[in-house]
Amino acid sequence: MKIYFATKEENNRRRHEEFLKLTPAERLESFLRDASINAALPQKEGNSHPNDKKRNFVIDLTNGKFLQ
Repeated sequence: MKIYFATKEENNRRRHEEFLKLTPAERLESFLRDASINAALPQKEGNSHPNDKKRNFVIDLTNGKFLQ
């Protein structure tokens, strides 16, 4: 793991350039890995998505059901 000391803009540019160096398959793998990590993070109880009140289509990843 490397630690970078830079501004937000510099870090965003560096991460973007590193991402573009990946092959399309590696990009997909990276996206899926990051998405699964974010889905596993704990959430507050009773925390609802803003789209719930609007009755928009929502995919609930906690139980695998599609809501509408």
